[in-house]
Amino acid sequence: MTHTDGRIAGLLLAAGGGRRLGGRPKALLTHRGRPLVEHAAEALRAGGCGPVHVVVGARAEEVRERAGLGGCVVVENPDWAEGMGSSLRVGLESLAGAGVRAALVCLVDQPGIGASAVARIVDGFRDEFSLVSAAYDGVRGHPVLFGSAHWAGIAASASGDRGARAYLRAHEDAVTLVECADVAEPYDIDTEADLSRLE
Repeated sequence: MTHTDGRIAGLLLAAGGGRRLGGRPKALLTHRGRPLVEHAAEALRAGGCGPVHVVVGARAEEVRERAGLGGCVVVENPDWAEGMGSSLRVGLESLAGAGVRAALVCLVDQPGIGASAVARIVDGFRDEFSLVSAAYDGVRGHPVLFGSAHWAGIAASASGDRGARAYLRAHEDAVTLVECADVAEPYDIDTEADLSRLE
């Protein structure tokens, strides 16, 4: 696996309240005997990211208590109910003084994306101006790497549940797509029906 010597931080967005799952925070859903947030943090580390910052929100204390997040920086988003955009802003802000050159963003509700996909995106990093995204059969998905030169622009445009979508669309020509369909599945755990994908 690639190791980035602290140049690329993992940023895990894990604050959502699971509105369509009856108010069960996605971070605490169990997969292979452990909370989803643990699996995702481990994928970031194993894929070559360090440090790893985890943004929590819904039932934050319970997430801290139940999930094994030793070695991660856990950041609380008090405005988590506003959507993913606010968590992305909080996460990027938490990285501002960390001395890293890029943030690789993962979502907690995508357990089909593991260390192999993370490592491929890490390998696409060139400098602070890098924008690298996983693609699945040519369609952009997660994880996504943002060089630090883009953080201010992303934070300014991130709102609601759109996250960095508007920023990426505006900078489409600068985004390097890295095909990951052979090593990952980009499904989300959003609804009761999706819970069948968890083991």
